[in-house]
Formats: sequence, C-alpha cells, structure tokens
Amino acid sequence: MSAPAKPPNRAAQRALLAWYRRHRRDLPWRRTRDPWRVWVSEVMLQQTRVAAATPYYERFVARFPGVRAFAAASLEEALASWAGLGYYRRARQLHEAARLVVREHAGRVPSDAAAFAALPGVGRYTLGAVHSISFDSPLPVLDGNVARVLARWLARPLQAKRPADAKVLWAEAAARVPAASPGDWNQALMELGATICTPRAPRCGACPVRAHCRAFALGTPEAFPPAAPRRAAERLRRAIVLIERRGHVLVTRLDGPLLAGLWEPPGADLAAGAGARRSLGGALRALGLRAALADTGVRVRHTITHRAIEVELWRGTLREPPPRRANLRWADAANRDVALSALARKAIGRRAG
Repeated sequence: MSAPAKPPNRAAQRALLAWYRRHRRDLPWRRTRDPWRVWVSEVMLQQTRVAAATPYYERFVARFPGVRAFAAASLEEALASWAGLGYYRRARQLHEAARLVVREHAGRVPSDAAAFAALPGVGRYTLGAVHSISFDSPLPVLDGNVARVLARWLARPLQAKRPADAKVLWAEAAARVPAASPGDWNQALMELGATICTPRAPRCGACPVRAHCRAFALGTPEAFPPAAPRRAAERLRRAIVLIERRGHVLVTRLDGPLLAGLWEPPGADLAAGAGARRSLGGALRALGLRAALADTGVRVRHTITHRAIEVELWRGTLREPPPRRANLRWADAANRDVALSALARKAIGRRAG
C-alpha cells in the first residue's frame, strides 16, 4: 500500500478555510460548539440529507437541550422523537450513550477521545466530527463527501466502501487535518463535497482548491471515484389493517432488529401470490383481535434500507373490544409522542374515508 500523499500546502488550506467561512450554509448545528448538539447533528446526518434532518434536529434539541434531558427520557420517548428519520438503531444507541454519559461522566460529553469513542454508536467518523468541532482535536473525518473530494484530489479510483480503499482514504484525511481549526477544516471538506464537488456535474470553476486537484488537471473529475455497483432492491409485499375509533388507529409495537419499539397498525408480510385476508386474520388472532376485514383498494409504496415494499391497506371493524395488552394501543398520527413507524404515518395519512 502506498504511503499517504504529501499534505496540501498551507495556501490550499487557507483557501479552503477562507471559502468555507465565506460560503458555508447557515445550518443550526453550526451555530454552536456544544458537544451534545454537535453530536446529535452528526448522528442525525448519517444516512440522512441535511434538508430532511434539519427540522428533526431543531425539534429534538428544543425537547432535549442537554444530554441529561435525553438520558432521563424513556426509550419510547427517544424513539418518538426520532420517528420519521429512519435507521432507529442510531436513536437507541444515542439514548444508551446519553445514559452512560450521565452515569459515568457526570453528565458531560467526554472531552477525552478514548472515553468518547467507547460510547455506544460512536465510530471513527462521529469521534472525529464531534471532537474536532467541539474540542479542537486534530482528528479526521471520512464520509461520502470527503471520500469523493479526496479521490478527485488524488485522481485515484478509491471507494470508501472497500476496506483497503477506506484505509487509504482515512490516512489521506488524517494527513491533511491542520493543527489550527480542525473542526472548520473537516466541515469545509464536507461542505465542498456537498455543494461544489458533487457526484455529478461538479462545479470545478467555483472550487477554491482546484489548482491542487489532480482530477481537475486531468479534466476527468467525474471519473473519480468510480461508481459503486448498486445493490438491487428486494421487492416485498405486505398488508396492514386500519382499525379506527374516534379518530385514533389501533397500533401494535414492532419487534425485530430494524424497527423494534416502534408502533404500526397490525399487519402481515405476504408470500408471492398469497392473499392478504387470511394472513391478516392470522396476525389479528395472534394479538387477540377479531375483526371483519375489507380491502380499501389503496396501495402504498414504502422503502426501507434495500427493501421496496408494496403495502395493501385494509380496513378492520372489531367484533369485540380489543384486549388490554402492553403491545396494543390507540394512536393519533398527529401525536409525536407516539413512536409510529414511517409506514404507519404514511398509511394512516392515506386511509380511505
């Protein structure tokens, strides 16, 4: 494996930092160095676009302005505050980490890098982002934007998803972190990739460091990094039944690795060619429910990770009151205190009149 390339000269660093300070987007988490708020933003922004994450971030920090407030919340409250952002494992780990911070670090986000890295959900990226921004630690970050900028800067076919390439990219990122303003530097690289050095049609004419970019010099910036093969979506079918009472919908708590703890109308996955009525009837009986079922004819398309799901919406009329069970409740989709899944909110919003 080749050694890291020579770090950019100070002129390039000054140019990129000056560009960032002049042109950076005014985002709410950039108005603070509070490590809790920076941490929340970085966790939310993993696998979520800025425009989608911003309103969630603003609601979240208004409700949980400090780590103690979030640690005091129940897991259900934590998931409800995250509902709609997806990738709920992030919320569970952040909640667990917040409780550890209160219990083991007197409620203060650790300024010691090793202690912070030991918290649940804190990987190398989160460590570098939070510590460089909040504590001026000269640590690198590597996300999709930074990886693309570095691949073009070097004109090398490096893909962050390949372990050997990721090792090279991390080394390159680390070699470039300046001792002064490491947080601004890391954010500048990410901002450059998000707004100028984009995957398609990069605006090289507006790039403050194009003079130091080998891909620009070659005239082939879009050739780096090479496009990664896309994973084909798995196509699935599901049916859910909407049982209403006075404007509320009956929901059940989900299990499983992806959505555990969230709430959704009772439903069933459908095998190829299988009818929904029988499968839904079995799912309802397992919950102690008996209902007359009618197909609304409404179909909802829903995507989660690499699964493309076509969901049939059915209406149910209870034949007897539902049993009192911990995994059943009535919910209002407008109530953000209930951790409804994204599919639940979508389906309830589409229910037939």
